[in-house]
Amino acid sequence: MARYTGPKSKIARRFKEPIFGADKALEKKSYPPGVHGPNKRRNKQSEYAVQLLEKQKAKYTYGILEKQFSNLFKKASSKVGITGEILLQLCESRLDNTVYRMGLSNTRSGARQLVGHRHITVNGELVNIPSYQLKAGDVVGVREKSKSLQAITSSLSTGVNAGHDWLDWNSNDMRGTFITVPQMDQIPENINVQLIVELYSK
Repeated sequence: MARYTGPKSKIARRFKEPIFGADKALEKKSYPPGVHGPNKRRNKQSEYAVQLLEKQKAKYTYGILEKQFSNLFKKASSKVGITGEILLQLCESRLDNTVYRMGLSNTRSGARQLVGHRHITVNGELVNIPSYQLKAGDVVGVREKSKSLQAITSSLSTGVNAGHDWLDWNSNDMRGTFITVPQMDQIPENINVQLIVELYSK
């Protein structure tokens, strides 16, 4: 399964946001990466560069590679509605992202691993495809044999991702319902989807 395995702190510093989770490097070095450090003269970015950077931020945030992201955009643009909003909703409806939002993992990469290693069920059936698109009413749960997995229990104990309006989580059963697709104002990610739409429209 293809995924980004490069240095995450450098990526977070490039966007000046903890897109992979809490990162001490952002506190120590609040400037973009590069051999010249904070004193480097940084030229004004072109419109294209700003749009490209926003697309890359979305890809890294959700852990999606270029081809997958491009396919998601095509799917979003074929639907009726605002393309940028639909694109972000498709990203949020992915199984790995929902597992992350339910608090079963503190990171999306960890959530993707839980799905890939067959610890997660959808409507009672094992699903090991991180990009699986959930529909309203789908029930996401932890496989019975995996409920005592330390990675899951320790993540749930922190309660970092608890409390999203479009999800209904039952901690006793380790099962949650994907109630509906989230609206733009409910999605906590700082992504300017209009810039991404403009980039793909060139």
